[in-house]
Amino acid sequence: MNTSEIRHQINQYLERSSFARIYLAADFLAYLADKESEEATQELLDVPGFIESFERGKKDVAEDRVVNWRNIRSDVERCFICPSGTDLSISKPSSS
Repeated sequence: MNTSEIRHQINQYLERSSFARIYLAADFLAYLADKESEEATQELLDVPGFIESFERGKKDVAEDRVVNWRNIRSDVERCFICPSGTDLSISKPSSS
């Protein structure tokens, strides 16, 4: 079963559910989202030197010691892949 089919099935369940059950489901989904966010944060915090590097980066931004990545990597194209797998790449703008 793919994501779209699961979402469709969830919507069918929601259409048949009472307000109280929908509220409970929303609360549970919020819990899962928070848990996932906390796990991702912890994963970053577990990287040796991350906190120090992050703090240095914040200081560099505050002191305007930053460079636009496009000035460094002019060969990069913006690339977007939508959930259906369709490539929505945007070619880099030409210099004028």
